[in-house]
Amino acid sequence: MGVCFIVPSVLGVPLLLGAHGTRILSGNVARIRTHQRTSHPLPPAAALQIAWVDTPNKAGKFHRYAECSGKGICDRGTGQCACFEGFGGKGCQRMNCPGGCSGHGTCEYMEELAFGAVPGLYWGEKSEQELATDAKTFSDAASHLWDNHKSMACVCDPGFTDVDCSRRMCPKSNDVMNERNGFFAQSYYQTQNITLYGAGPSGNGTNSVLSDFYNKSFALTFKSTNNESFTTIPLYVMEKATTTATEAALRGAIKVALKSLPNKVITDVDVGVTLGYEQRAYASAIAFLNLVVEFTGASTMGPQNLLVVEAAPCGTGCTPQLTGLKLMSTAPNGTLSFVKEQVASDFQNYECGRRGKCDYGSGVCDCFAGFTGEACTVQTALI
Repeated sequence: MGVCFIVPSVLGVPLLLGAHGTRILSGNVARIRTHQRTSHPLPPAAALQIAWVDTPNKAGKFHRYAECSGKGICDRGTGQCACFEGFGGKGCQRMNCPGGCSGHGTCEYMEELAFGAVPGLYWGEKSEQELATDAKTFSDAASHLWDNHKSMACVCDPGFTDVDCSRRMCPKSNDVMNERNGFFAQSYYQTQNITLYGAGPSGNGTNSVLSDFYNKSFALTFKSTNNESFTTIPLYVMEKATTTATEAALRGAIKVALKSLPNKVITDVDVGVTLGYEQRAYASAIAFLNLVVEFTGASTMGPQNLLVVEAAPCGTGCTPQLTGLKLMSTAPNGTLSFVKEQVASDFQNYECGRRGKCDYGSGVCDCFAGFTGEACTVQTALI
């Protein structure tokens, strides 16, 4: 059996040769079959993949094709790679996630990783973007990188964290001993602004009317800082005798729906609702629905993820079932529907309220002496 080594091909792709061997090029991946000067062929060598680490060629180029990506040993009996620890896939072409994500996450390619936990952290108030429901990924940018579809990382399940998803997350809260500069200093809770623009017949908001929202339903998804996502029941914009009455009914429905989410993720919230028209250069009036959500409860006193608006229709077999809202999809001059932070919170969001230690095995706070509660937010003794 010949010994494999690498030489450049006429196409600039390194090919694997063996003593008395021939080379075979299929697409942009080279394969070999070594053979003796007899009629009995020897087993094939492993397929070539882009090398993780290699020496430069004369032009100073790296990451050329190499047997088993340079991270494994070819089994000449089977033509399969025995990959080194931490690498796997065909020809050892991809990186394994640490510890298999501990059974508490999924192993994802680099191009599948998102910026932030929710879409609003990237899009905010951007004129070119429709209301998004998924966090922003950069697959196009990643496709130009040599390790595209090779490097991988863990995306942890709700309640788990760390690079291998091995740690449980403990409850977070404001530090109960937090002091302000003055006794009468104003406190600020996080306030989020959600503005939805009606599409109208043309999709750019022209000739849209408030009745386009009436008797339609949507939902809100809240993703906690412990990576838990909860979606409300359908929220109906029920038409009442007056616009004010319609606003009041929706305000109450949103408040109840958010406070009813499981696990007390939102213990209290204030909601403002406004239905009206916005004037733009190309349209005299565009109908809008504006929601202002202020997180005032103990569980959400610090910075929180932006809410996600579920405005697409969701029919039979879907939960929750929604009629959806027909929202503006193009804007010649101005913004589309958006979710953004209107007022930043000046409270904190510390693990165990900074008054305890997290047991990462159980996800339970071990509060310091003088403090108790799920997130160590209750003071039991004066110090």
